[in-house]
Amino acid sequence: MNDRGRVIVAHWIVPVKPVPVTPVPAATLVLLRDRSVGGFEVLLIRRHAASKFAAGDFVFPGGKIEATDGSDGAGVIRETFEEVGILLACAEDGRLARVDGQRYAAYRHACQRDHRAFWEMLRAERLTPATGRLVYFAHWITPETQPLRFDTRFFAAATPPGQDAVADAHEITEVRWLAPREALDSNARGELPLRNPTVKNLELFDGAASAGVALERLRGREVRTILPRVIMEGDKRRVLLPGDAGYDD
Repeated sequence: MNDRGRVIVAHWIVPVKPVPVTPVPAATLVLLRDRSVGGFEVLLIRRHAASKFAAGDFVFPGGKIEATDGSDGAGVIRETFEEVGILLACAEDGRLARVDGQRYAAYRHACQRDHRAFWEMLRAERLTPATGRLVYFAHWITPETQPLRFDTRFFAAATPPGQDAVADAHEITEVRWLAPREALDSNARGELPLRNPTVKNLELFDGAASAGVALERLRGREVRTILPRVIMEGDKRRVLLPGDAGYDD
């Protein structure tokens, strides 16, 4: 109240912290295969430059988990088939399915139009997703500051014999088979755009003598959820991971 008896009301502007977008459940698959001259390589796919997420970057196959998938493992098998045509599924005798070119190409196109067609294909061919061949090894969540977020489980598996990756020419524009160290070095030289989770997970495979050794290295690994923090230092963007100095500030 002032000296004339008038009430003075003070106003403070309190900044409101934006509520983070709820992350969408997703899964991704690292496919490995041995090279004929020693060592092994993993599959990387390039997302279309117009994609809403990771545009133009090389990533592992995978995507959003649908309600009809039933599990993250089954969902990533479906996504991998849609994106690159590799099918991890078992016949009734437990053997991996053989993918006939023309017939399964038609199935793949149907799946790209409607993800539910994948399950119709499995029923028609008497197949089941080979989820038992997947190794679950990492869990990443997109930073809270991002407008499009994913809660992503990472799996790894050996590539089924006789199958190769073919880009869908819609979401995926290129496929590359590279040894983990080749991919990491190409990224360091600015030749291969990789996202931070891709780099960190490729490092887990680096140095293994074969695909089998790499997969065995990951079995039983303790999986901790990684939620990166993004901070700006002037005009520079820096990503902090749990355990980094300043992460909990």
